[in-house]
Amino acid sequence: MKSYLSSRSLLCVLFALLLSATPSVASNEHNTEGESATASSSEDDRRPTSKTSAESDFDPSNEDWGSYYDPQNIFCGKFDCYKILGFDYESFGKVKPDTKEITKRYRQLSREWHPDKSKHKNAKERFVKIARAYEVLTDREQRKEYDDLRYNQEAYFMKYGSSVLWSYAPQTDTTIVVIVLFLLGNIASWYMQKHRWQMVANRLIKAALEDWTPSQGGTAESKQLREEALAILAEREEPSGENAETVPAKSGTQKAAGKAKQKLSLKDKKKQEQDALEPIITGLVNDIKDFGGGFHQPTWKDLMVVGLIKLPMKITAGIIWETKYWIRRARNIELSDEEKDVLTERAVGSVAWDIASEEDREEMLKRQLWVKENLIDWKEDQEIKNLSAADQKYYNKLKKKGKLE
Repeated sequence: MKSYLSSRSLLCVLFALLLSATPSVASNEHNTEGESATASSSEDDRRPTSKTSAESDFDPSNEDWGSYYDPQNIFCGKFDCYKILGFDYESFGKVKPDTKEITKRYRQLSREWHPDKSKHKNAKERFVKIARAYEVLTDREQRKEYDDLRYNQEAYFMKYGSSVLWSYAPQTDTTIVVIVLFLLGNIASWYMQKHRWQMVANRLIKAALEDWTPSQGGTAESKQLREEALAILAEREEPSGENAETVPAKSGTQKAAGKAKQKLSLKDKKKQEQDALEPIITGLVNDIKDFGGGFHQPTWKDLMVVGLIKLPMKITAGIIWETKYWIRRARNIELSDEEKDVLTERAVGSVAWDIASEEDREEMLKRQLWVKENLIDWKEDQEIKNLSAADQKYYNKLKKKGKLE
C-alpha cells in the first residue's frame, strides 16, 4: 500500500512539474515572435516604399521618352506616353499608376515645361507631348486601347489602315538630284551630236575609200575627197628632184621585189591602195566640222541648257512667221524670197537643203517644190541620178517610148 501511494505521489509530482514548464516555453516562443515582428516593422520603417523611391528618382528634365509604334499619331506618336510622364511600363508589375499618380506627375512636369514658365527653347513642343500623354492615360478607354496595342502591331494595322506601314521620304537632297540630272542631260546631248556627226563621217570615209558610184550612195563630195587623197598619196610616194638624182640603182633583190609587186592581183592592189588612202581620207574628213543639215561636230551650242534657252525664242519666232505668212496669203500677196526658201526647205528636208549647193538651191526654187506635183517629179529625178549610167540610159529610152507609168 505504501509503495502504491509513493508511486502515485511520484506521478502527481511529475505531472505538476510538466504543467509548470509548458507555459514558460509558450511564453518564450511568444516573446521570440514579438521580437521578430518588432524587428521587421522597424526595418520596414527604415526602408522607403517603391512609390517613394520612384518619386525621389524622377527627373522632370529627362528627355528619354522611349518608343512606341504609332505612325498615325493616334496617341503620342513615336514616343511612349508612360515614358513621357516618367513611368516605366515594363517595371509596373501588378500595380500600375492610377489617375492620381498620373495627375501628380503631370503637374510636376507642367511646372518644369509650361511655355509660360520654362526658359527652354523646346518647351512648347515638349509640353504639347506631355499634355497629350496625360490626356491618353487619364482616359480609361484610350489607356486600355493604348496598352492593348503596345505589343500588337497587327491590330493597330487592321484598325488604322495600311498607310501606317511605310512612308516615303527623299533619301537625297532634291537639289542635288536635279543638278546631277541636269549635268547628265548636257553630257548626253553633247555625245548625241557627236554620234550624229560620226555616222556621216564614217559613211563618207567608206564612200571615198571604196569609190562608190551614185547608185551605191556615192556623192560629189566623196569623189572629191578621194581625188584629194590620191593626190596627197602620189606626192608622198614621188621623190623630189634632188632626191631622185641621189637614188642609187636598184639591186637584184629590189628588182625581184618590184617584179613580185607587179604580179599582185587586182584585188591585192586595191587593198594596198585602200590601206594607204584610209588614214589620209580619215584625216581629211575629221577636218570637216560641218556636213550640213545639223550634222556638225558638237560645240557648246549643242548642250541641252542652250537648247532649253533657245526653245521659247524658236517657238515665238515660228508663231510670228506663220502668222505673217497666212496674213499675206489671205491678202493674196505673192511669196517673198524668204517664204520661198522656207517652203522649199520644208519640202525637201533641212538636210537636203543644207547640203545643196547654190546652183541646186536655185534649181529647187525654180521648180517650185512647195507644190506637191513638182516635189514628186523632183524626187523622181533624184532617184534617177543615183542610177548607173547604163540604168539611166535605159530609163530615158523607156520614157521616150512612153512605157513608164
